[in-house]
Amino acid sequence: MGANHESEAKLQLLLQWLQVNGVELRCCTIKSCGPNKGFGVFTSCAPTEDGVALVVPLDLSITPMRVLQDPYTGPRCRAMLEEGDVDDRFLIILFLTVERLRPNSSWKPYLDMLPTTFGNPLWFTEDELAELKGTTLYRASVLQRKNLQALYDDKVKVLVDELLRGDERSESLRDVQFEDFLWAYSIFWTRALNIPFPRSYVFPESFGDQSNNPACHTGHCGAFKAEMAGETTDDRSGGTCRDNSILFGKENSADTSSSKAGETVWVEGLVPGIDFCNHGLKPAATWDVDQMGSLTGIPSSMYLLLADPVSMEIDKEICISYGNKGNEELLYLYGFIIDINPSDYLMVHYPLELLKNSPLSESKEKLLELQKAELRCLLPRSLLDTGYHKDEVSERSSFSWSGQRKVPSYLHKLVFPQEFMAALRTIKMQDHEIKKATSLLAELVGSIDEGQASEADVRAAVWESCGDYAALELLVDLLRAKMMELEESSGTVENDSKLLEDFHNLELEEHMRENSSTERKGMTRNIKSCIVYRRGQKQLTSLFLKEAEQALELCANEQE
Repeated sequence: MGANHESEAKLQLLLQWLQVNGVELRCCTIKSCGPNKGFGVFTSCAPTEDGVALVVPLDLSITPMRVLQDPYTGPRCRAMLEEGDVDDRFLIILFLTVERLRPNSSWKPYLDMLPTTFGNPLWFTEDELAELKGTTLYRASVLQRKNLQALYDDKVKVLVDELLRGDERSESLRDVQFEDFLWAYSIFWTRALNIPFPRSYVFPESFGDQSNNPACHTGHCGAFKAEMAGETTDDRSGGTCRDNSILFGKENSADTSSSKAGETVWVEGLVPGIDFCNHGLKPAATWDVDQMGSLTGIPSSMYLLLADPVSMEIDKEICISYGNKGNEELLYLYGFIIDINPSDYLMVHYPLELLKNSPLSESKEKLLELQKAELRCLLPRSLLDTGYHKDEVSERSSFSWSGQRKVPSYLHKLVFPQEFMAALRTIKMQDHEIKKATSLLAELVGSIDEGQASEADVRAAVWESCGDYAALELLVDLLRAKMMELEESSGTVENDSKLLEDFHNLELEEHMRENSSTERKGMTRNIKSCIVYRRGQKQLTSLFLKEAEQALELCANEQE
């Protein structure tokens, strides 16, 4: 009961802090989602016709500009940023680490309400992490934690100590620990948004030259990245995009291409209040920025807009969409999974080191570059249902411009992206096939070294020279190897299904007990997430393997 009273007291302090800082909870409030489920945003009264549920002044957001304006952390961070030692994301994570350790921080009511533990693999015990063996996420998580530990040891610990020693507000502090940095890192990646700031807000002194403002030198922190690949857009908005995929190798740069004062600059940051919205497959709201205050009455503010205010019931949670993300990304970044995820995907790749050690690697790398072929491929579950669209089919049917190789009958049903198929064709090319492709291109545009051949021309020449059989063989081998690694590490799909059934029964039993163990529930939740994720990977691998085997069989029949 004491813990509940303490949690409620902290919540009331947060609500007061938000109000003092200009946040308007117009028809909603923040409250508990239930035992061990954290907090969310819920309707508290009937919405108004405009559907605006929550308004937050952008002045309250934690952004690189906020960090640089801080009288204590700002000067040191500005110097590091100008020297190129850190990036925008690192500044925010460093700021969160420092403010968490300041007992009298002005952000304390907000920080005290943020989660202290997380369900993502960076926080897993060794036993929990072992449940991911054989998956792409296991390798990425191990590498990521190692990189973060090195970054903390080499840079963060010294910086935090330095910043706290230079601040007379910071007395009676405990020493900074790696977990403080890991907490700040997790807070950023689970809650940050890509905010479309008015340009004049980011560059108040000069609209014309953004290069002098280090607050928009958005880059990437190499130590944060892990060996996974993906193409993610969207995020915690349901309508506004942000690349939050530290795991998936994409750099997020601010949109600062224009010099006009009235335009937008995208900056990553935390927005207290709105960041308490949880994810829903059917989101009840989206967020946006009101630059002029025409909708909310508060200029330079972010607001939460209900999708259907008329039918929104009182005391219902207001969820937003974090985007169409697979369980791999949801588990890594946010610490949760969706049991039946329509956006789930499988990642398949051909190791670059194998290509570099293969015969004719230099010629193959040149052809890969000209085709913009990809050694990594994301296969969304939706490919299994929809196949290719008509415009994509017509594009692929243009391969046989020499008229000697027939368009295969399976082409319109082949679910694998041509960027990846182009890579596999090139990897498996023999010497005579490379010479043939080069000769075909020379007849068409001259030497390929002159840069006149288009991407489509090179792909067509490669396909004309070698066809699909060897590429499909390689694809089948890659998928079989992936399935073997998954099953050798954690058993079959049937085994996972049995474990999930057992977990479900265990949760029901614990729910019936008055003195159930919270720690036991937490472990169960993490392990269950691992099993749901890896079972989905096995199911997708099996389904895509069947597609590849069928295409290979059809290809072999047509070659006879």
